[in-house]
Amino acid sequence: MTATCPDPRNPLAGIDLAPFAFTRRCWVDATPDSVYDLISDVSLIETWSPSAGGVSYAPGDGPWAGARFSGRNRRDGREWVTHSEVVRADPGTAFAFVVGGADDGIVRWDWRFHEQGRGSIVQQSWRLLRADPILGDTLQDVHSLRDHMADSAESTLLALAEWIADRRTPAGHRTRTRTR
Repeated sequence: MTATCPDPRNPLAGIDLAPFAFTRRCWVDATPDSVYDLISDVSLIETWSPSAGGVSYAPGDGPWAGARFSGRNRRDGREWVTHSEVVRADPGTAFAFVVGGADDGIVRWDWRFHEQGRGSIVQQSWRLLRADPILGDTLQDVHSLRDHMADSAESTLLALAEWIADRRTPAGHRTRTRTR
């Protein structure tokens, strides 16, 4: 019987990734098409997210599958740049991207939009696709990252709902924000 040694370059190789996912939901006072327009304009994410900023599409890219964008992330006093690829862009329905790119990504973010009453349920999901040393050296590091991202998603959804509510016209008509 031979014992295998953990890979010193990736001590988390082989971990069960199932626990490293979450979904959060929030109702917003806007149509699914309007919310899609906001979310798919990745430059707006810093308007609501406490941990992302400086996000922009690569020159010539936009909200379609295969488009690439980059942005800064913040956590625990640190800041770093990520590069992502849009993997789903269904106007009014869903928008998804993979941090690191579709072929070798680390994390997938999914946004889904469902009509409910006069507004929409906005669902934001996060899923770890593979363990990578950049995420930390221990299982606790990865759990901490997931918890941080879940808190960030909740804050983002609440800020999005408030931002939309603040932009309603006084007569009760919703403004449709077109960002393309």
